[in-house]
Amino acid sequence: MRKLESGLLIAAALALGGCSLAPAYKAPAVPVAEHYADTGPWVQAAPAAPLPREGWWRLYRDPQLDRLQQQLLANNPDLAAALAHYRQAEAFSAQARAGLFPQLGVGAAAQRNRQSDTRPLRGAGSPSYYDNYTLGAQLDYEVDLWGRVRNGAAAGRDDAQAAAADLAAVQLSLQAMLADNYLQLRGLDQQVQLLDQSMEAYRRALQLTQSRHEGGIVSGLDVTRAQAQLASAKSLWSQTQAQRALIEHAIAALVGASASDFHLAAETAAIELPAVPLGVPSTLLQRRPDIAAAERRTAAANARVGVARAAWFPSLTLGAAGGYQSTGWGGLVAAPNRFWAIGPTLLLDVFDGGYRKATVAAAKAATDAAGASYRGVVLGAFQQVEDNLALLDHLGTARGDQKDAADASQHALDLALDRYKQGAASYLDVVEAQTMALDAQRSLLDLTTRQLRASVQLIRALGGGWEAGDGRMAAAGGRAG
Repeated sequence: MRKLESGLLIAAALALGGCSLAPAYKAPAVPVAEHYADTGPWVQAAPAAPLPREGWWRLYRDPQLDRLQQQLLANNPDLAAALAHYRQAEAFSAQARAGLFPQLGVGAAAQRNRQSDTRPLRGAGSPSYYDNYTLGAQLDYEVDLWGRVRNGAAAGRDDAQAAAADLAAVQLSLQAMLADNYLQLRGLDQQVQLLDQSMEAYRRALQLTQSRHEGGIVSGLDVTRAQAQLASAKSLWSQTQAQRALIEHAIAALVGASASDFHLAAETAAIELPAVPLGVPSTLLQRRPDIAAAERRTAAANARVGVARAAWFPSLTLGAAGGYQSTGWGGLVAAPNRFWAIGPTLLLDVFDGGYRKATVAAAKAATDAAGASYRGVVLGAFQQVEDNLALLDHLGTARGDQKDAADASQHALDLALDRYKQGAASYLDVVEAQTMALDAQRSLLDLTTRQLRASVQLIRALGGGWEAGDGRMAAAGGRAG
């Protein structure tokens, strides 16, 4: 009869094991528009054709950029740290899941003991010295009556998923930073090429003024102006080279190389602006790893409310122990030396000075904070997309106008040089035309680079090639060569 009662008690406890005190989870609501405000005529709004899952930077069709991205994946220390953090979160999750299973331990002990002569209730024939040898095992299992263990495991799993999304976010951020720096570098290479061409033209102009001055056609003022124009261009060339060196050093750090040993050869070939598949705003919630991380942390905080609430209710542990005990090693494993114990343990805290109440309040506040952070991340993501769409749209218009200005400035320079050679204009007109043409060309190159960089930031804002559920893929491939 006693065995039947114990069996019924255990069965009832296991049935209650399906209970959970965590609130029903629902991702926090955020306002989501039906479409983006700024799209720009060049964007392919095709949700059926998402960004490439791997190698989104290949949209720029630059083999050097592809090689650098592979080096970043293999050698970047920040990415290595993020991967280690993800593995740590996975280990913590496994620790939490371990509570769902029985805990089994085995042990052995050998002791030499002496009893106090004045020990209470000591028998007259009890020896003062004796040996104690024990060989046994113990099994403990907490019956998860109120979902404390399961909610703890769920919170650990959500934290691990958030860490995987963090890893993807770090990887995307580093890849976008590398692409951005690389495009800046190529833009500076084009600036250097333009300045090289300008300096060569200025040298020829200086030779022309010197010849005309020696022939008594013009004054030394024209020569001085030509020399000043050439020197100014040389100064701009040196400043641009300094900017290029800093960008090159930044790229070296991103790919895990020493800046002292790293060098990228100049490359002036134009990079075409890629057409980025845009989709609709609602897809952003699945495309951004930082949004996924914030949502998973909200879910983890919600599960911990259930853990905190479970402390108000009794905990039930099923335990069993058994083995052999004797005063000597010889014949230790024998039936007369056997011992065992089995039975449940029920524990309930009656008074804790408000500790459990405060714990539940803290867990609820943490859930509210995580939810607010999630909404902030989502709203910030929408802003970033709109910002870069607006930049691409307006910079594209500005670039078209600047192209017209550069063409007109070059034409004005050609006319000024012709008039100067014919003696119909002063060299001051030539200098002004040269300055205007160089500034217009540099502005055009700058706008082209800024538009390319805005496209990188748009891809980053859209989540790159990442999608919800790709966290483990990112964790596995974070150190791919």
